Amino acid sequence: MSQPLLQAINLSHAFDYPLYHDVSLQISAGESIAVMGRSGSGKSTLLHTLAGLIEPLSGEVQLFGENLYEMKEEQKERLRRYRTGIVFQQHYLFKGMTALENVEIAALLAEEPIDPELFERLEIAEVMGQKVSELSGGQQQRVSLARVLSKKPEIIFADEPTGNLDRETSELVMAMMMEYIRKHDAALFIVTHDEEIASLCGLCYRLEGQKLSRCEKEV
Repeated sequence: MSQPLLQAINLSHAFDYPLYHDVSLQISAGESIAVMGRSGSGKSTLLHTLAGLIEPLSGEVQLFGENLYEMKEEQKERLRRYRTGIVFQQHYLFKGMTALENVEIAALLAEEPIDPELFERLEIAEVMGQKVSELSGGQQQRVSLARVLSKKPEIIFADEPTGNLDRETSELVMAMMMEYIRKHDAALFIVTHDEEIASLCGLCYRLEGQKLSRCEKEV
């Protein structure tokens, strides 16, 4: 059996109050995992920890077979540039640039060509020449996803990627991510409050009471 792309081992974290403890999971190529939970439950913190952005209070993250938080910062930066992609809830696009320029920067850094069909599939082709500040929240979210997919990551981390979208567009975004991991033998880790979105993933977990547990109904 091939080695998991990512393993979380007994993770714990807290800010002013405990968020979670003894969280363990793993994800392999071709798999998708959704984590659900109330606002403030720690699900976004968990995603950021798995993606290398927030060091856990305790526990270990193995990413591509290496201890993520024993790496030097330049090693983690190379992983973020070439091998992982994060769809943030707040987009973090460059507002003074066009949508296309935002995607071009990410693709250039990852040394990957841009496929214009991606913009057509995400139904944003007609706005790629516009400044990001001129786009709706839903359009910005799809540009953010296009930026990530253009990097050809091996793992996608998505933080509430459909939170600002209507149902039809949410389904389009999820379909694009699921198709991507199938075609590229990649993996998807998503946090969401939306049960319908979570049901589209292969595995569903719920983060509540400071514990991570499988959803009652397997999806």
